[in-house]
Amino acid sequence: MMTDPVADLLTRIRNASASQHRRVVVPNSKVKAAMARILAQEGFIAGYNITDDQPQPNLILGLKYTGKARPVITNLERVSKPGRRVYVGYREIPWVRSGLGINIVSTPKGVMTGRQARKEQVGGELLCNVW
Repeated sequence: MMTDPVADLLTRIRNASASQHRRVVVPNSKVKAAMARILAQEGFIAGYNITDDQPQPNLILGLKYTGKARPVITNLERVSKPGRRVYVGYREIPWVRSGLGINIVSTPKGVMTGRQARKEQVGGELLCNVW
């Protein structure tokens, strides 16, 4: 039984980019799909697809690399964990690498980047940092 599916997603992306895989396959969920949408919008991954496998659909992420086969994602860091949830108001959302990275926040208005959450003045659970 997996206790933290978000950490599993981040670890699979980290491991696949370290071994220069082109894609990552993970079991799908609404939160993971929303995180994939944000990573694609922000240019960290090439794109994503959701299969309609039964009983569990899969999420397929296309990884991006720079010209010298370096992964675009330098690091992914889980902030809020099942044992220690981290909630922030929109004023307390930290900057990641002075604005070079992003944080992903689960808010009442949906999963969004820290920048969007600040703009919409909504806080929530700080899921992870990506840079």
